[in-house]
Amino acid sequence: MILINLLPHREAARKRRRDIFNVSLAGSALLGGLIAGTIFLWYESEISAQQNSNQIIASEITKLEGQIKEIAGLEGEIAALKARQQAVEDLQSDRNLPVHLLTELVKQLPDGIFVSKMVQVDQSVTLTGTAQSNERVAELLRNLGSNTPWFSKPELIEIVAGSITLPTKEQKRVSNFVIKVRLMRSSEAEKAVAPAAGASAPAAAASSPVKK
Repeated sequence: MILINLLPHREAARKRRRDIFNVSLAGSALLGGLIAGTIFLWYESEISAQQNSNQIIASEITKLEGQIKEIAGLEGEIAALKARQQAVEDLQSDRNLPVHLLTELVKQLPDGIFVSKMVQVDQSVTLTGTAQSNERVAELLRNLGSNTPWFSKPELIEIVAGSITLPTKEQKRVSNFVIKVRLMRSSEAEKAVAPAAGASAPAAAASSPVKK
């Protein structure tokens, strides 16, 4: 007996392929959705973790800023205390400034110079006097500027030619001068002496003979 398939097998095969494609498409879409959802959740967790880290960092920064402000306030208080301490020390040392002024001035005055007036305002000293010549005035300026740590920044304010009458009724030409100089405090003079002492020590060691 001959069997003849009268069913539309081509349409059935086409339908099966279409159903398989639809199932595959649905499976791919589901798998893609799962992967996308997993990636989205991972990114969300990473973003949340980063935000938490940022909040922790921001809070720590706020704490550090507060500590920095406290440290700055303490440093300001320490600086103010040091300034007050220095002011007290300067006041104590200033009591001896007139003694240092007169002692050093006597040491640094060259021969042929007569000081007729001396005015001190704080650390500024103005000397008014008479010299035998301009060279004597220049020597006094050099002495005040380099030979003593108690004076600094000598400045010649005025020098005018004049004359004086000697006991023999003889007229002699002189130089009338006005010099302004800064009187150093004890702490400043000690700082100025320290480098000079340190520099002179190696020089003395180098000049001393070596014993064999």
